[in-house]
Amino acid sequence: MNNAVARTRDDCDVRATVKVGVGHNHRVRIGVLGALEVVADDGTPVTVGGPRPRALLALLALNANRVTTVDAIVEAQYGDDPPAGAAGAVQAHVSRLRKSVDAVMFEGAGYRLAVHPDDVDALRFEHLAADGRKLLAAGAHEKAAAVLRDAVALWRGPALVDLPHAIAQAARLEELRLGALEDLIDAELALPTGTSVADLRTLVAANPLRERLRGQLMRALHATGRQAEALAEFEDTRRLLADELGADPSPELSATHLAILRAEQPPRAGLPAQLTSFVGRADELARLAELRDTRLVTILGPGGTGKTRLAIEAARGRDACFVDLSPVTDGGQVPYALLGALGVRESGFAAAASDPVRRLVATLDRPVVLVLDNCEQVVSDVAELARTLLAECPALAILATSREPLGLTGETLLPLSPLGDDAVRLFADRAAAVRPGFAVTDENRDTITNICTALDGLPLAVELAAARLRQFTVEELAGRLAAHGPFRLLSRGDRTAAERHRTLRAVVAWSWDLLTPEEQRVAARFSVFTGGASLAAVETVCDTTDDVLADLVDRSLIESDGRRYRMLETVRLFCADQLTEDVRPAHARYYLALAEQADPHLRRAEQLTRLAELSADHDNLMAALRWSVDADPAIGYRLVAALTAYWWLSGRRSQAGEAAAALLEKEVPVVGEEYVACVMHAVPRPEQAYWDRAWEAMRSSTELRYPFVAALWGMSVGPWGPVEEAAPLLGSDPWATALGYLSLAIMNVLDGRPADGEAELREVLATFRGLGERWGIAQALDWLGEVAGWRGEWDRARALWAESLSLYEQLGSLEECVEVLCRRADCLLRQGDAVAAEADLRQAGELSARAGQPDSPSVLLGLAMVTGETALLTRALAATPDGFGSVRSRALTALGRHEEAINLARAAPFAYELAAAVEGLAGTAPARKAAFLLGTAVALRGTAITGDRSVAATAARATAELGAEAFATTYAEAARQSRDQARAAVS
Repeated sequence: MNNAVARTRDDCDVRATVKVGVGHNHRVRIGVLGALEVVADDGTPVTVGGPRPRALLALLALNANRVTTVDAIVEAQYGDDPPAGAAGAVQAHVSRLRKSVDAVMFEGAGYRLAVHPDDVDALRFEHLAADGRKLLAAGAHEKAAAVLRDAVALWRGPALVDLPHAIAQAARLEELRLGALEDLIDAELALPTGTSVADLRTLVAANPLRERLRGQLMRALHATGRQAEALAEFEDTRRLLADELGADPSPELSATHLAILRAEQPPRAGLPAQLTSFVGRADELARLAELRDTRLVTILGPGGTGKTRLAIEAARGRDACFVDLSPVTDGGQVPYALLGALGVRESGFAAAASDPVRRLVATLDRPVVLVLDNCEQVVSDVAELARTLLAECPALAILATSREPLGLTGETLLPLSPLGDDAVRLFADRAAAVRPGFAVTDENRDTITNICTALDGLPLAVELAAARLRQFTVEELAGRLAAHGPFRLLSRGDRTAAERHRTLRAVVAWSWDLLTPEEQRVAARFSVFTGGASLAAVETVCDTTDDVLADLVDRSLIESDGRRYRMLETVRLFCADQLTEDVRPAHARYYLALAEQADPHLRRAEQLTRLAELSADHDNLMAALRWSVDADPAIGYRLVAALTAYWWLSGRRSQAGEAAAALLEKEVPVVGEEYVACVMHAVPRPEQAYWDRAWEAMRSSTELRYPFVAALWGMSVGPWGPVEEAAPLLGSDPWATALGYLSLAIMNVLDGRPADGEAELREVLATFRGLGERWGIAQALDWLGEVAGWRGEWDRARALWAESLSLYEQLGSLEECVEVLCRRADCLLRQGDAVAAEADLRQAGELSARAGQPDSPSVLLGLAMVTGETALLTRALAATPDGFGSVRSRALTALGRHEEAINLARAAPFAYELAAAVEGLAGTAPARKAAFLLGTAVALRGTAITGDRSVAATAARATAELGAEAFATTYAEAARQSRDQARAAVS
């Protein structure tokens, strides 16, 4: 073990990006594998208080980035009998802890330590131990030993000593430590240097009943020529197990004993030699290692996924025989193929007349692994033979590869998926073989990743593509793949390979040819789906039954996770080439029905379930919409209307922009909400004539079929249009009515009537809560938080925004999350917490980028206000599209371009925007005019905003020059103006 048991690390090699002291961002190291240790980057210990705060930090570190409830903290600190007021004490401990480490955050019903998982030694240990085990299973003994040594070295003493009641967690970590030590010993035993017998004896003495350690000690003794001691160790273990547990040694320990008695060396495997390195599949190799004692394992997967190579690698180091069944098309020849692979030759007439199965039984009556490769074309005959051999040869194990299961009781299946990240490694390895010096770089990585993704990560396809680098650059290869598809490009392969593995088309055609005519018809129709489909969709669009679908799953043409079905893209393209009928109309009609059936439920408590269903079929819905633009615009219009609520609630508002604009150009007799929905979604924004026609369409509607469309139309026309006329269009639907009044409440808040708006928001909130509709609840909470923040009710505003954010996160509404975070950051900045405000804005920027808008004007503006960086203001202006006057006006004000800001805000529909611009102008005005402008801003907004530092500075300057009484008189006189008077005053 190279003294791994004795080694400790005084200075844990884990670094956590947490904040030490409020407002200071330093890197520290957190250790819980021993006494709690928090050390700053420069080596200075960080003091975190007494036993309770130390125990709290240890618990939060162990659950890093996950919320730990107050109840769980109380239990961990006090056990089963907590004192009265324990929850309050926890809050006090958190407050003290945050003075030293302020990455402790309050969330919902508990607290969370915001760090990277590797920033805590216990979590880094688990990560390294898992990696080491995978490397060990893959046969990378030297790398496994290095990783496992790093993992074990993180331990400085017993885990979680600061959490005396965390007995279960400490025991779990200790068991993982012992498991990692055992894996390390296995890795070192496979290396020429071996492991330390003395260290092993120490471990065995501390853990006398762990048979794996006993077996490792026996192997280490035997490897150093001490066979007698190894055998004596087995006898001691056998007696101890009998005395302590009344049990015999395990089969594994007994096998080790027998091998030492026979002085056996590892047998040579009868496996084909490989010309290329093996890349990836560490998880699958580890799983196969776990299944080592399972007698029948079948590796399943479509052609080209690397089933054969994985089976060969898994069988290395064992007495194995490889049988290639791909040439066998007559099931009666399967036993003879096995006899040939085993080297059993026939001689004389008696042998010719003997039963080949009986000869196989006689030959395989020993410990051996039979690797049966490519069973699919004779799967029934292979299954029958396997049943007989396994029954009559108790030491035999079979590892099969097939595109469908053998279907035997006791068969363990290992479905093989395409490669993930390892596909890029495989491409680079095979590319270097044909173009020496080739490597993955920052410049070509994305292109290579796109190539591998387009090929579904199929190892064979990736290898064929890499071989084309003899003729093309990576960029040229990607371009040709996009232009011509995979089958034309990957039409050459290894001349020595089996015919079915020389081209990508041949690989898929092999599976296709094994299908029945009905299975081929269904597979071809299935190719119309994009991103998979549900069982109901497949049965309807493909006009089939679940039995045929199950057969296609068994044959690896279609994959299933139990809920949905999908094809690999390469398989789908092949099947699409075989399609002789147009199934797209059926596909579009099905998804139109799905959208229309889901729409009413998106406005009720079950909306999350329906949103998830629609999100799962997002690609199919968009494919149906794109097809309908030219093929059947009437379906397209209905789809846009039916999906409006889905797009809006799930943060996909811009999804239909191009399709909606294209539909507006079609001359079809569409009226009412369908036309209105297309006008609102179309990008770029349609000309006014389309809006006028949409208004007439709404007025002529006699039946409310899409309440979300009608309600959004009411919000779209705004206070500059006849809002009162929109109310009757909302009909009797309670959700639509509530949303209509929500829009009116928001307009009141922004147009100088915040008290009226707040009262209306409370009523709307109650309605939405009664319906259980999360988006409406979140909207009302968000704006109630804004009003509370204006008044300086900080705690109430934070609570309202926290609930609003939680609901938006449930919905996956990234755009709304960004808006809430920006508003909360603005409030935090007024409160004086610039650090928290910047954290909110950084999070908003990440979410905005995920939503497809890396340069969010609101985020850039907020960051500029926090940091004072003028460049951010310029970027915010450049990124602000037409229609976002509020952001543009605030940015102009911050840049000192007050006249431009005032002119822009005068044209805005809401007085709130003009008020902000007027306050900015006041900062540059003489004292008396400044006082008048500040009061005018209050008249416009309907309230002053608590905590605005620039307003406070302007007021202080004017007061100093005018005197308190004169300032107050001028300010109050201006604040008493009506909104119309205030607008006129700044015109």
